[in-house]
Amino acid sequence: MAASLRNKNIIITGASGGIGERMAFLCAERGANLVLVARSFDKLQSLKEQLERKFSIKVHVFQLDVAKTEHVEAVFKEILQQFDQIDVLVNNAGFGVFRYANDADIDEVKRMFAVNVLGLIACTKMVLPQMIAQRHGQIINIASQAGKIATPKSSAYSASKHAVLGYTNSLRLEVAEHGIQVMAVNPGPIETNFFDIADTEGTYVKNVKKYMLKPDAVAKKVVDRMLTSTREINLPRWMNAGSIVFALFPRLFERAGRSAFNKK
Repeated sequence: MAASLRNKNIIITGASGGIGERMAFLCAERGANLVLVARSFDKLQSLKEQLERKFSIKVHVFQLDVAKTEHVEAVFKEILQQFDQIDVLVNNAGFGVFRYANDADIDEVKRMFAVNVLGLIACTKMVLPQMIAQRHGQIINIASQAGKIATPKSSAYSASKHAVLGYTNSLRLEVAEHGIQVMAVNPGPIETNFFDIADTEGTYVKNVKKYMLKPDAVAKKVVDRMLTSTREINLPRWMNAGSIVFALFPRLFERAGRSAFNKK
């Protein structure tokens, strides 16, 4: 059963589009107080107006590039001054670029890690002291099935999501005694503008279109598990089954699935 979100204070990064935006709508519908952050401030302002008008709630928006640690610290200090309790942090901001390892631009790789990994860690560190003090809260990290099964042309992106899962699993053990829940969300490809950057040639989207997840469905799965003890959400189920087989029989899995992996 989903927990009540009424009057809970929820921060969502990367909230200007994709599943971040859809989660914001669902949380607002359930009566939560929202803090939405993203680089695209105009989109956030538009979203704020829609949510406040439709659901009669208060939404706070902040422009933030999570890749800039000093900016994360400044923005989150402002957020924490306005809220005496943070119930949920959703680390949703992230991006990917699909290239062969030999073709990857090192600055692009650094940017990917700065956003997907270091930004996530920086945001988490800002809310942890308050959650520990209140002995309550939840950190939700949007990772990826790519963090479990690496495929061609996703070496840097998969590495960043492997890092997110490693951090998430360690953090869960560290904060359990403080009453804080930590959940990883590992979706397969989602039908969002993520691929405008990740797959500029459109090859991957064309090849996996019929398997792509709907953003509303993914967002609902996440929001339904907020403030519960759920450890992971893995979507779709058949892809997660593949990750289990891969963990048990990696060599066999790579041989058998070689052609299926080359979708990018």
